[in-house]
Amino acid sequence: MFTGIVEAVGSIVSITGMGDGAASIGIDVTALAEVDGQAAPRLRRGDSLAVDGVCLTVTALEGSVVWVDAMRETLERTTLGVARPGRAVNLERAVSADGRFGGHLVQGHVDTTAEIAARDRHEHYDVVVITLPDRIADYVVSKGAIAVDGVSLTVVDVWEDAFSVGLIPTTIEATTLGRRRVGDLVNLEADVFAKYAERLLSRRFGWRAAGPAEAEPTAAPVRRPGAASPALHGPTAAAAVGMAGPGEVQP
Repeated sequence: MFTGIVEAVGSIVSITGMGDGAASIGIDVTALAEVDGQAAPRLRRGDSLAVDGVCLTVTALEGSVVWVDAMRETLERTTLGVARPGRAVNLERAVSADGRFGGHLVQGHVDTTAEIAARDRHEHYDVVVITLPDRIADYVVSKGAIAVDGVSLTVVDVWEDAFSVGLIPTTIEATTLGRRRVGDLVNLEADVFAKYAERLLSRRFGWRAAGPAEAEPTAAPVRRPGAASPALHGPTAAAAVGMAGPGEVQP
């Protein structure tokens, strides 16, 4: 289990096919050793390591390089399937029982990938708009949590086809999100509690959360139901964080 607080940024050094669509991936984790203040990172065979938000098991260690195996499902569902040697990746080790829980509950089970649709740079923060796949549309809510490439972020706004997040300077500097550009793919993991709630209600009461096209009207105006994102169909992402004016409800 992880919290979405990235410890360090590593890099992929090798990707070797293993047959059946699987691959063995070598990752330089020197930065983790620097975090620990040691010559080698505190990792051992069998440990869980989140790589751009994907939970993988350490299969071997060779100096500052750790090896992990990824099966076909993992490669097809995440950005690891299109990654190449030299790619920078976010790294987070599994949280310990006595560790600080700084983000939100992240399993490392990526739901899907999505494309960065827009990015607005401001003096003290960036606003990033990401397309919203139907697969997770029911689980993404304004001011809720989402993991983007393994980084725990708060959703700013949600539309029918996209959502936005804000990046502070620390996030930009300490994670790979500072390097991602419009058109890049990112891994997304929605809040697991929303998935459990939907599953429970579905099995017990035959209820399922309404999708974007089925959303129930709300008492106060919000931006998602029936509204397309400004990044995809109009103004830039700056509109995503506009302050509410008189008579306007801030989502």
